[in-house]
Amino acid sequence: MKRESLEHYLKLRYPITVYPEAEGGYVAMIKDLPGCITQGETPDKIMANIEEARQLWIETVYEHGDEIPLPSDEFA
Repeated sequence: MKRESLEHYLKLRYPITVYPEAEGGYVAMIKDLPGCITQGETPDKIMANIEEARQLWIETVYEHGDEIPLPSDEFA
């Protein structure tokens, strides 16, 4: 089976879950990508951080030849 390109995976849109932290700031995670989690002080910062974490997660998994999960259908 032919593997999709890295660019294909980087273009996929994954649902993001954001939680406020009790002591301030936010935590964001992509449940479809195990371990893809980050934190930030502002809404803008958390979104920039989770985008960077998503890209790094996909690039690392792709380079190791492991399977990259497709996004869940939580957008529906």
